[in-house]
Amino acid sequence: MNNQIDLFSQTDLFSTTEIRKTEFELPGAAITFFENFLSIEESNKLYKSLLENTIWEQDQMTIYGKNVNLPRLTSWYGTVDKTFAYAGSEDKMHPWSADLLLIKERIEQEVAIKFTRCLLNYYRDGNDSVDWHQDYEGAHRKNTIIASVSFGATRPFQLKHVTRKDLSRKDILLTHGSLLLMKGATQENWKHKIPKTTKKILPRINLTFRWIE
Repeated sequence: MNNQIDLFSQTDLFSTTEIRKTEFELPGAAITFFENFLSIEESNKLYKSLLENTIWEQDQMTIYGKNVNLPRLTSWYGTVDKTFAYAGSEDKMHPWSADLLLIKERIEQEVAIKFTRCLLNYYRDGNDSVDWHQDYEGAHRKNTIIASVSFGATRPFQLKHVTRKDLSRKDILLTHGSLLLMKGATQENWKHKIPKTTKKILPRINLTFRWIE
C-alpha cells in the first residue's frame, strides 16, 4: 500500500500544487473542476485512511432477471443511520466518519449547501467501472449539486448529452486530490461514466457528496 501512495505522489516537471479551477462550458450544464483541491500530503493520508476504514460492500444489480455484482465496491455514509434503496438493493447508511466530515466541510466552503450523504466507490483496477447514467431521479435532476472527490489513480470521467447527438463527448481527467462540481441541470441533460481500461493501473477511491432531503 505504501508503494501505491508513493506512486500517487509522483508529478512531472510542469506540475504544480496550486489549485487550478476550470469552468466547462457545456450546454445545459454547470461543471467546475478543481485540480489539486487537496494537497498531495492530505490526499495520500486520506486515501490510505479511507481504504482501510471504510465499510466496503459488494452491491448487486439485476440485469435481465439475473443478479450480478457491480464492477466496484461501494459504501454510503450520511447524517442518518437507516437502509434505503439503491441500484435495486437495500443499502445501509453509515454515520459520517472524521475523514468524510473533513472533506465535506472543505467542499462546503466552495458551495452554499450542506451535503447530507456521500457515496464512496472503490475502483480496484481497470476492470472496475461505472456505465452511462444520470444521478438522482425525475424532478430532482433539474436543480441539484454533486461534489465528486477523487483519490488514487487518474481515471477519465466521460460526459455525453442525453438527446443532442451534435455535441461531442467530453472527457475530464480526475486526478489525485481533485474536486469536480456538477450543478444546476447537469444531471438532467448529461450522462456520465468511468470506462473500463485494459491498462494496468492502481486503485482509485471516489467520493460523491450529495444533497438529498
